[in-house]
Amino acid sequence: MTRRSMMGLVREGKRKVRGSGFIVTWDISSEDQTTANRVKYFVFGRSVRNGGKEYSYPGLVWQDGVRYLAQSALFVLPHRISQIRTFLEKNGVDYEAESIIIP
Repeated sequence: MTRRSMMGLVREGKRKVRGSGFIVTWDISSEDQTTANRVKYFVFGRSVRNGGKEYSYPGLVWQDGVRYLAQSALFVLPHRISQIRTFLEKNGVDYEAESIIIP
């Protein structure tokens, strides 16, 4: 399986999301694949095929006010911070959120 580069997503976010917000980083043990997959689906979304139909569930990075920075790191505008905090807390994920300004 070939790894896809995430630099396109980094560059796209750089063009569209700036200002006052929060850097959110998290850490999940590599042994906890259930939680890692749950976070991956929440952040990036997924597609499911059922009975010949395909259903798409867009992730957080595709919503307004969210910018992918790096593995396990997002920049979110204030109106999105409660959404990611609630998800991470509900799933027992250790995280940090720090307010910053990206000019």
